[in-house]
Amino acid sequence: MGHLSSMFNGLARSFSIRKGKNTGNGDGREAAEAMAKEAKKNDLILRSSGFINLDGSKNFASVFSKRGEKGVNQDTFIVWEGFGCQEDMMFCGIFDGHGPWGHFVAKKVREWMPSCLLCNWQETLGETSVDPDIDLESDKKHQRFNIWKHSYIKTCAAVDQELGQHRKIDTCHSGTTALTIVRQGEDIFLANVGDSRAVLATTSDDGDLVSVQLTTDFKPNLPQESERILQCKGRVFCLDDEPMVHRIWLPDEESPGLAMSRAFGDYCIKDFGLISVPEVTQRHITSKDQFVVLATDGVWDVISNQEAVEIVSSTPDRAKAAKRLVESAAHAWKRKRKGIAMDDISAICLFFNSSPQNEEVPLVSTPK
Repeated sequence: MGHLSSMFNGLARSFSIRKGKNTGNGDGREAAEAMAKEAKKNDLILRSSGFINLDGSKNFASVFSKRGEKGVNQDTFIVWEGFGCQEDMMFCGIFDGHGPWGHFVAKKVREWMPSCLLCNWQETLGETSVDPDIDLESDKKHQRFNIWKHSYIKTCAAVDQELGQHRKIDTCHSGTTALTIVRQGEDIFLANVGDSRAVLATTSDDGDLVSVQLTTDFKPNLPQESERILQCKGRVFCLDDEPMVHRIWLPDEESPGLAMSRAFGDYCIKDFGLISVPEVTQRHITSKDQFVVLATDGVWDVISNQEAVEIVSSTPDRAKAAKRLVESAAHAWKRKRKGIAMDDISAICLFFNSSPQNEEVPLVSTPK
């Protein structure tokens, strides 16, 4: 992977000097495309429904997406094993577009975010002085988290700014959420912009498999979100025919009516409380932790955290875990939301250990 390391260095230099400017296809962009192309050729990247299981890896990822009843599927995702040419790292991201150009926005954020994050991570590593006197593992973990948090915040700001300067995509009334996770060794770092959700399946002290929600659903009616929106002169209220769905509105218009308080794009309301700042969290993986589910709100609108964990854990073939969860959500929509158009539904199931040795599976597979 030596030649890819040089690409990585060039990518970091390019992004570090861009500072929000739209520089087109410079060296950094070319390096990013080359790195992604190489990873794709080596079956390290998955962007369609299926699963990825690299020989020797601790990870097993199952992915599935189902178009809803509102038109084109605006959900998209990526799983990148060996993220940034690091053997102990994996990147997963799930993006839920909305608005007329939402599917284009979601794909652009999926394209830009991994490479930009890598650049900012490497740059932050280089700028962070490591205290040789730090011996406590807790201090090292805290420092590692701060590096990822700083990198994620810079990345989301840069990606959102670049979206606003894109000449071929109208991001005034379109945008996307973004939920991403980096696994580095036995730690996971999550960054959430929007209302997709990550749920962990872990074993309780009495041996039961239980769900732990790892992220916040950033809805406009959350106290801290609503306060920010109102301070920025935005409005939060529900429509008469959707009494439980709080939305963000412009001060003097019945628009755009976003059902989330954080998103990329949507520049018509960025000055009125909508932000793209991620909530960044971490968790150390223990032997009790089995897998994590990343899913768009199309799942969580009709499936509880515990139900999702039980559906995934009871699926005999882990390669089909995400599909079974998505299909279960689709059936739940028909039962619980009669007369309401089904949303796009997508999920990533990331298992924290690779497939059993007696399972013979290809590295990457997409269902037929």
